[in-house]
Amino acid sequence: MTRIRFHQELDDLKHRILAMAGMAEQAIDLSVQAYAQRDPALCQRVLNNEGAINRAEREVDEFAIDLLAMQQPMAVDLRFILAVIKINADLERVGDQAVNIAQRVLNMIGLPASELPVDIPAMATKVRAMVRDALRSFIEGDTELAKHVLEGDDEIDAMNHEAFASLSQYMQSEPGNAAQALDALSVARNLERVADHATNIAEDVIFWVRGADVRHGAGQSLAGS
Repeated sequence: MTRIRFHQELDDLKHRILAMAGMAEQAIDLSVQAYAQRDPALCQRVLNNEGAINRAEREVDEFAIDLLAMQQPMAVDLRFILAVIKINADLERVGDQAVNIAQRVLNMIGLPASELPVDIPAMATKVRAMVRDALRSFIEGDTELAKHVLEGDDEIDAMNHEAFASLSQYMQSEPGNAAQALDALSVARNLERVADHATNIAEDVIFWVRGADVRHGAGQSLAGS
């Protein structure tokens, strides 16, 4: 009976982290929409939801730590709980990045509109896909999908570097629009950080399912396993 109860609590933990994931994913979606539409109301929704994400993070952590202390799990169950704790932290930071983007958009709304040499929507589309795939890999325990997420990180890094180069050059040629260019640069940087968090989640899925640490390029032998 105790073992059955433990697995019910693991299911409860999974449901809690998925609810947290839903809030974090919604926050980044709203912030990206706010950028595309220059919509202050969407920005405000992101800012208003930050408290709920922070509370959810604390609740997930407390529940996971209680499971560790009371059940003393072993092997894959232990890895699952540890992965959830780490994923929880990354999801909270995704929420933070969404808040940062919303704040930059609010600033941009107050500035004269200008045509900036950066495709934020294209970058955002790829980042959001990484987040969705990372979360789906967790839901399904799919390490192949998790590895696909890892492979996408370099592309986002390259897009961020391209944004930096293009916007830096633009600010030199159009100093009157430098403030708006700086805000766009901050948005690109925050999107790049969201991709980093998606990558972290994918790494934690691989750790949970296979017991392999693939951080910092370690565990490359997984490619053929």
